[in-house]
Amino acid sequence: MYIYPKVYDVIVVGGGHAGVEAALAASRIGCEVLLLTTNADTIAQMSCNPAIGGLAKGHIVREIDALGGEMGKTTDMSGLQFRMLNTKKGPAVWSPRAQCDKKDYQYRMKWICERQPNLDIKQAQCHKLLHRRGTVCGVETAMGVQFHGETVVITTGTFLRGLMHIGSETQSGGRAGEAAASGLSASLMEIGLELARFKTGTPPRLLRRTIDFAKTDEQPGDEPIPYFTFWKDQLFHVEQDSAQHVRANHAYPHGSTLERNGGQMPCFITYTTDRTAKIIKENLHLSPLYAGIIEGIGPRYCPSIEDKIVRFPAKERHQIFLEPEGIATDEIYANGFSTSLPFQIQVELVRTIVGCEKAEIIRPAYAVEYDCVFPTQLKPSLETKVCENLFLAGQINGTSGYEEAAAQGLIAGINAANRVMHKPPLVLKRSEAYIGVLIDDLVTKGTVEPYRMFTSRAEYRLSLRQDNADQRLCEIGFQIGLLPIRQYNQFLAKRDRLAAELSRLRRVKYGSETLDQLLRRPEVTYTKLPLRDESLPSDVAQQVEIEIKYGGYIERQQSEIAKFKSFEHKQIPISFDYGSVPSLRLEARQKLSQIRPLTVGQASRISGVSPADISILMVWLKRHPSLQTVAESSQSATEYVCHQEETAN
Repeated sequence: MYIYPKVYDVIVVGGGHAGVEAALAASRIGCEVLLLTTNADTIAQMSCNPAIGGLAKGHIVREIDALGGEMGKTTDMSGLQFRMLNTKKGPAVWSPRAQCDKKDYQYRMKWICERQPNLDIKQAQCHKLLHRRGTVCGVETAMGVQFHGETVVITTGTFLRGLMHIGSETQSGGRAGEAAASGLSASLMEIGLELARFKTGTPPRLLRRTIDFAKTDEQPGDEPIPYFTFWKDQLFHVEQDSAQHVRANHAYPHGSTLERNGGQMPCFITYTTDRTAKIIKENLHLSPLYAGIIEGIGPRYCPSIEDKIVRFPAKERHQIFLEPEGIATDEIYANGFSTSLPFQIQVELVRTIVGCEKAEIIRPAYAVEYDCVFPTQLKPSLETKVCENLFLAGQINGTSGYEEAAAQGLIAGINAANRVMHKPPLVLKRSEAYIGVLIDDLVTKGTVEPYRMFTSRAEYRLSLRQDNADQRLCEIGFQIGLLPIRQYNQFLAKRDRLAAELSRLRRVKYGSETLDQLLRRPEVTYTKLPLRDESLPSDVAQQVEIEIKYGGYIERQQSEIAKFKSFEHKQIPISFDYGSVPSLRLEARQKLSQIRPLTVGQASRISGVSPADISILMVWLKRHPSLQTVAESSQSATEYVCHQEETAN
């Protein structure tokens, strides 16, 4: 055994999307951070579709960007096609999506991590956790090297006892070509965590020159390009923090993917045929999922092609997206065609897709099973309840998707750093961010299948739009120490410009109406508005239009949020004895005792706890006011900012 001489503030295990955001956040806040990964060449690897964003996921990426995270910037630098989805619907569900160059994305994110001050990268497989008296104190690698640290963030993705399936063939691994993490699951169970077994899958990659794209429908990118980051004009500058220390240099030496490609690349839409369904039905017994070989639960909202055929037998065809994986590769990602059928069946199936009659498979599709943790065993800060200073983020918490993983990694990294610095944890509320909805759903409701974010999960989605993520979260990003001063000043200037224009439109009249009354008309847009401010940036103009056209709905939602906050402020001590409340139903008592909600609001969202149970609980708390203190002093974004300002004053 060898003990590494440097003691870290934060140790991050896993170099995927969650691990990268956690490591960058903690190091940028000022902690000494170790990023431990099994393969330093695959940091931030896009294991499945090289795409970022999409419905609700695009909201999350813009929130990560507003807080000072990295995913949005790297997406904009590596994107080869950009689109804004759902624009025919209301602005609450508009969401950006980018098809990325998978290697450009991975190379740039690795490059950012390598140049980040306070961040060390080591290639090694974490074998077990080191802990004493209920507190984590480091990790040990498979080679017997111990790294000691005050906090640990586990972001192992699909690697915990990962098992890949292609037909009856199985192979240990977290993804194709990389070994599974075999020892860490036992270590997690040893400290008292209960594990689940989930499953995900990926489709085959096809050779571009063997596809007849003339038979498919071309899908171009949007113009102007709907970038993710709020700071796209700063991507090619060296950033400095408030202490004037040079931070990660965003002047990436290779430039952006779009610059090198000379513009956006198209994607293509095609379809399966009746022949596809026939082959699947004839060979369903060869699918490890239907043969009972796979034990893990798969994602309901991203089913395999076998699942689609079985679940929707009356559907004549299924849509498939043919998406490029990069500008320097001819691999095409067959989005919507994931499977775990044997390779020879995959060859037959692919050639039933319109335009793919002669297509060649470069990489076969496969399914992967992996261990994860029931997320109700976590606090809203993403710290485990059974072991202090141990945080979990990403697919280990039962989620699917790069964006959900990155969001959790960011929050876990922030809160690990806050623990080291003796600051209260940051908890974003459901009314403040999609990230808040995501984490609250996980720790309060749990999940029995890989969790995916949807706009329908956010009850306040009109207030949580992708366009106003900066207005909601930049203040907290700056107070935490993640958002650089230059970007913060840019946010303040935009906020002032937005407020000034809204005020002007309410004052200035055109005929008998004020300009804001005129803009409320369905047929009037800001670009058609008389006496409009021609110098107003397009993003500010769009936000002005949304705020005015949907003003009544937004005000009503703000009223609902105020009521919601009253429940969130009624706190429950983590050690509260629910057995002492005589009128609670047995199911409610069991669920409340298991999850240990920190507020009445969180308690009200637990499955199996009824409104009547909440009423009884509130009466009991009111009778015993001394109980209304919280063991873990978590703070919403708004409360965090107020606390920081009070401390500064």
